[in-house]
Amino acid sequence: MDTVMVTGGLGRSGRWIVDRLAKEHFVWCVDLTHPGFEVSPADSIDFRAADLTDRGRAYDLVGELEPDHVVHWAAHPSPTRHSGGEVYETNTIAAYNVLTAAGRAGANIVNASSESVYGYAFGRDGEHPDRVPIVESEPNRPEDPYGTGKVVAEEIASMVARKHGVSAVSIRPSWIQYPGEYHCREPEQLADVSSGDGNFWAYIDVRDVADLVSTAVNNPLPSGTHEAVHAMAVENYFDRPTVDLFEACFGSVPETIDLNDDESAFSMQKAEALFGWQPSHSWQTAATEHVDEPVLYET
Repeated sequence: MDTVMVTGGLGRSGRWIVDRLAKEHFVWCVDLTHPGFEVSPADSIDFRAADLTDRGRAYDLVGELEPDHVVHWAAHPSPTRHSGGEVYETNTIAAYNVLTAAGRAGANIVNASSESVYGYAFGRDGEHPDRVPIVESEPNRPEDPYGTGKVVAEEIASMVARKHGVSAVSIRPSWIQYPGEYHCREPEQLADVSSGDGNFWAYIDVRDVADLVSTAVNNPLPSGTHEAVHAMAVENYFDRPTVDLFEACFGSVPETIDLNDDESAFSMQKAEALFGWQPSHSWQTAATEHVDEPVLYET
């Protein structure tokens, strides 16, 4: 059985990733804290605590665990909860430490990136791209420490793949939603079309995120290769034609727009081409669906 080390595994989306991977692999769940020695880990899961911004600790941990795959999901998830310098430094240093350690260990990499690399999510208010759907080759033009850190992390993943001959995939999710808890569908969110001007009304169910991570782990790219792929639902969360949303929000539409009805402003063709993967969850059923949270351990 292959082993997978997941950083940020006790986080909100990290838990779903650990739970999904543990169905097929042994998973080392790594976070800043340990759930406690009195807990009983779920099947195929164990825990380690480490500050991954400490290079020695990160290298020591990867060297000890010797994982076949490393999923780096640990990060400050936004530029608005901590100072900009802390967000940038924490995210980029941890990415360098974890990914270079993975490369030295010969472990294939799945790296958490973000649609914020394009710069619209936390910058350039009132602007939209020249063409949609947005593809992964769209220029990276972030204007905030979080998005900039994600661009740097992708470059680190690319460097490590070239240098060490491992496979690396950077996943760019949009706004992650949870079954029965779809904040994107709350009345105040839907009352103002401009509430989605940073990510163009895109979202993704956490189960689809976990499934794409699992797919990337189980289907590594050719050695020495790094690719970035989107993780978005195939439709917007507003239940309106996406062209109409652009017009209502920005007073104009992209010069080139090739979308049908409520189709997402982000292309999912690359994930399908590389992995044969497409998301399977929609707000239409998931927003009111009851699904138990993953249980990684019992006390």
